[in-house]
Amino acid sequence: MLPPLIQNPPPWPNGARCAVCFSFDMDVESLLHLNHREAAPSRLATSSALRYGPFVAIPRIIDIFRHYGIRQTVFVPGWCIEAYPHAIEALVEAGHEIGHHGWLHERPNTLSPGDEARVLDRALEAFDRIVGSRPTGYRAPAYALSEHTPDLLVERGFTYDASLLGDDVPYLLKSSKGTLVELPSDFALDDWVQYVNMKEFGFMMPIQAPERAMEVFRAEFDAAWTYGGLWVSVWHPFVSGRLARADAMARLIQHMMDKGDVWFAPMTEIAAHVQGLVDRGEWTPRTDEVPFWAAPVDHLVTPSRG
Repeated sequence: MLPPLIQNPPPWPNGARCAVCFSFDMDVESLLHLNHREAAPSRLATSSALRYGPFVAIPRIIDIFRHYGIRQTVFVPGWCIEAYPHAIEALVEAGHEIGHHGWLHERPNTLSPGDEARVLDRALEAFDRIVGSRPTGYRAPAYALSEHTPDLLVERGFTYDASLLGDDVPYLLKSSKGTLVELPSDFALDDWVQYVNMKEFGFMMPIQAPERAMEVFRAEFDAAWTYGGLWVSVWHPFVSGRLARADAMARLIQHMMDKGDVWFAPMTEIAAHVQGLVDRGEWTPRTDEVPFWAAPVDHLVTPSRG
């Protein structure tokens, strides 16, 4: 018998062994306009690769999840919601959750509190007009949650965050304004570090068969299934929606289906389940208070360079 590597796994619905969400970040050209503002209009090849997401990958992804009868979560910057409403409308019609992912993929920890609030609120306007409902969940672009973000999210009625990496199961994120459910992932479950080969964004990962990435994702899932964990992957439609990679994704879902006792759910439903367990006193997760550090740590010495 194996040791219990997760000491406090939550009870999942209907006795499931683990919870799974294939979450997506549909960034489209926000990355291009953010990082190469003046040159963006002339970078047609890069733009075409990113636009593969809303025009080809999103319909394909919708078909994959419709085939398996599951609904998942797509985080989208507000600018992308406004630029590609047809993709958002198709996702909503198929029953998928749309989460908040900034305005133009700005990293919150590079912004002042006022600018961060401005970005959050501008994207919420896009939700009001196009999605038709306010988001309950947030993922910081590039995982770059700032010390101010949790307070801003609580003030705007968010119930969960999906930006951090601090556990194998959900936990609570407590700030001065209130508490969020944290639904963590890990870099091992991000397709960007497996696949992306784009010099415009400083990533030149070696091009390899999707099976290499699936080995990582499958190993992480099998461990979550064995020990009762939460498996949240981070995919980008223009990356993993490509044909061979989408085929590999479908085969990974089939592997999960064959294992059985897996709860597939959008992240908002996972967060609501966790909050319900807490409210009813049926499970007590770990709580992290933020910010972790109130000020920079003093250095005892200053190392020399060179």
